[in-house]
Amino acid sequence: DVTIRGAVSIARRLQDPLAELVKIDPKSIGVGQYQHDVSQSKLARTLDAVVEDCVNAVGVDVNTASVPLLTRVSGLTAGIAENIVRYRDENGRFTSRAQLLKVPRLGEKTYEQAAGFLRIMNGDNPLDASAVHPEAYGVVARIAEQSGREVRTLMGDSAFLATLKPQDFVDDQFGEPTIRDIIRELDKPGRDPRPEFKVAQLREGVETISDLKPGMVLEGTVSNVTNFGAFVDIGVHQDGLVHISALSSKFVKDPREVVKAGQIVKVKVLEVDIQRKRIALTMRLDDEARPRPEQDGRREVRGGGQRRGQNERGRPAPAGALAQALMNAQRKKR
Repeated sequence: DVTIRGAVSIARRLQDPLAELVKIDPKSIGVGQYQHDVSQSKLARTLDAVVEDCVNAVGVDVNTASVPLLTRVSGLTAGIAENIVRYRDENGRFTSRAQLLKVPRLGEKTYEQAAGFLRIMNGDNPLDASAVHPEAYGVVARIAEQSGREVRTLMGDSAFLATLKPQDFVDDQFGEPTIRDIIRELDKPGRDPRPEFKVAQLREGVETISDLKPGMVLEGTVSNVTNFGAFVDIGVHQDGLVHISALSSKFVKDPREVVKAGQIVKVKVLEVDIQRKRIALTMRLDDEARPRPEQDGRREVRGGGQRRGQNERGRPAPAGALAQALMNAQRKKR
């Protein structure tokens, strides 16, 4: 049943997004409108390196990881990844990192390179679930011995770990920077390395373009940056435009110097054209809104035979700030 398979896929992405996303070729996700204009081989290598860095930073649960995910771990080839999964299927879950050495073709060198990125959750040794490399287990053992505590009780005890002096545990193999990293990992074992994810606080009751009123101050997310300004998602299914002249009170040569995609910004609604589905915004919150005049549909003729809504050349005049901004951008291209 396609519906059930789709539901299972969505559930897996919610449980472990990284494990599912690594199954997709990075180029297929879409990384920018110019991705086809650059060297495809260099793009592929760069994207693969980024994915590998992410996998290694987060770590991989050996007992649940798929072959595609294990292949992204530093030091593991596709063949070794398949052997790990096959060994797990035949012998049951891994209970320690040392058990990985029993996997065919996974030798000492591969183990040394990959062990720190492989996690054994709820295993025999609590350190197997952390980013502490097996080579450094001795350092943690010395910390536990000097403090008279068990390793398991050290992990997560921020108050105690803050009192430790890294220089007291330096030896011929591990310097002070490495000791600091070990203590930091003991403080927050298995911590999520990603920064806090912030989202724009969309205004309640503003869901469609017709809900917008000139003068409203809203929070939104920059969805795209162009040469003539930035488009901002304010939660009405139609991005608004902040013209380059409205990005800052100072002169802006390149909008990318002021904003970037994904940035959360505060904007004021200058003008709303419901018929054309255009929204003019400004990041200069002291700018005055320009309510759009009502259109009565009459063709009033001015002196010289010029109709209302036309310029001196007989062309349609720009309707509102957004249209004027687009027309100015077109003139610059000419």
